[in-house]
Amino acid sequence: MPKMRAVDAAVAILEKEGATTAFGLPGAAINPFYSAMRAHGGIHHVLARHVEGASHMAEGFTRAKPGNIGICIGTSGPAGTDMITGLYSAMADSIPILCITGQAPVAKLHKEDFQAVDIASIAGPVTKMAVTVMEAGQVPGTFQKAFHEMRTGRPGPVLIDLPIDVQQTMIEFDPDTYEPLQVHKPAATRKQLEKALDMLTAAEKPLIVAGGGIINANASEQLVELAELLNIPVIPTLMGWGTIPDDHELMAGMVGLQTSHRYGNATMLESDFVIGIGNRWANRHTGALDVYTKGRTFVHIDIEPTQIGRVFAPDFGIVSDAGAALSGLVEVARERKEQQGLPDWNAWVKDCAQRKSMLQRKTNFTNVPVKPQRVYQEMNSAFGRDTRYVSTIGLSQIAGAQFLHVYEARNWINCGQAGPLGWTLPAALGVAQASPGETVVALSGDYDFQFMIEELAVGAQFQLPYIHVVVNNSYLGLIRQAQRGFEMDYHVSLAFENVNAPELDGYGVDHIKVAEGLGCKAIRVREADDLQAAFEKARALMQEYRVPVVVEVILERVTNISMGAAGIDAINEFEDLAESSDDAPTAISLLV
Repeated sequence: MPKMRAVDAAVAILEKEGATTAFGLPGAAINPFYSAMRAHGGIHHVLARHVEGASHMAEGFTRAKPGNIGICIGTSGPAGTDMITGLYSAMADSIPILCITGQAPVAKLHKEDFQAVDIASIAGPVTKMAVTVMEAGQVPGTFQKAFHEMRTGRPGPVLIDLPIDVQQTMIEFDPDTYEPLQVHKPAATRKQLEKALDMLTAAEKPLIVAGGGIINANASEQLVELAELLNIPVIPTLMGWGTIPDDHELMAGMVGLQTSHRYGNATMLESDFVIGIGNRWANRHTGALDVYTKGRTFVHIDIEPTQIGRVFAPDFGIVSDAGAALSGLVEVARERKEQQGLPDWNAWVKDCAQRKSMLQRKTNFTNVPVKPQRVYQEMNSAFGRDTRYVSTIGLSQIAGAQFLHVYEARNWINCGQAGPLGWTLPAALGVAQASPGETVVALSGDYDFQFMIEELAVGAQFQLPYIHVVVNNSYLGLIRQAQRGFEMDYHVSLAFENVNAPELDGYGVDHIKVAEGLGCKAIRVREADDLQAAFEKARALMQEYRVPVVVEVILERVTNISMGAAGIDAINEFEDLAESSDDAPTAISLLV
């Protein structure tokens, strides 16, 4: 049996498991691992400027392509604690990433050694597995188990903590005999699927709610096949957006208090049966449960048993991988259609389509400073069907979800549950790393953009071109809007007179100069009619210089975006609604 350092075995396992792209920062306690990557030569490494940024890059990389597992690497102590936000957001959204940290020597773990912290205990609540490896011989088995955990059941992140002496200890390991552990995913039984279909076919106005689990299972084609076979509408969740193209006749819109369409909420309220697949009934999707569930029968299919009944008890629950369930439902439904026929829901489908073509919000504003709705209208015109959008939180993300269009799975990459400010920029870099040659467009408010703005230098250094649209109202817009209920506007303004940039007229930070100082290109837009030219120029700059390009749009300071605080039947529409197709010229279904 060959002998090698434990870290050399670990890096060989990364290659065997197909995880060969890492984001991180070296440091004293993790340098042995970096020496192993250098000796191996097959692990591509991107040097981040902050370890939290590295963890979000790993997330973006995983989310971008089926089968990807992003790796985040850092040294001991604060590097691990900096990863916690990334681990939390990955855990919340069922995203597998592998975080590897260095650690003080085993003999000094309980002696308050420099940067010695019990990171495994800290990370435990936000990972599927977090372990400090105390014996070098356990390193191969720990890494093998880590990959199995990340891929088994509900996917999620893992943290492996490696004391510096463990990393360098010689062990017996033969990479040629290493095999990844087989992953078994739960699958619905034929009887369960038949019962679910019985309940569905008894309904007059059925819907499918398509969650992010369908994207994790790489099963969007099966979803569309089932919807078309049954001829029933689909409501994607925010995490499931793109599982069915926005312009598909059976795409009925998104539902919720914030990231929703007027027609989506109206259709949900008209329905009498809902089958949710790979979703978790998030509160910003459901709103008040009495409104959401009243008069409707529910079937819930999810890979994680504890998700069934977590938010509300469905009428029937099935524990199953989304892909397995969809394939089984297609098979059962096709047999029934051939043998006895299926109900005719064509009238219901037409009703949903009519709502989609009537219940629109206005986007075609001509105000200066620019209204945000107009920005998304112009983005729809500028960017094609294959565009991959990346966003995390704030009024920018909420309005983006209301007005942008997504046509494929993994073309809306969003941090759903955790929503940490600063996530967008590093996640977009991870997506760009995973998607060379594809159009990646990030969307941020000014505060989200400022949180991890230093990571722009990573895009410049490693030539990771993408377009970052920054809608700048110099406000914590979502928090300001939430403070309306308290009749205050308190510590949410980011405006100040910048002595170095008086031309900003009090908007504060000069994002253009900062972006340029970090090695990127940047464009400022003040009038909506200039947006198309700015986006065209951004594409040209991106192609010429192979760096991120920032397009900053100066917005009006205060805009309230449509949302509700209670049920999906009580959404506040603060702006004018569309009355003709001219009011919403890029709506997915033109107003009739």
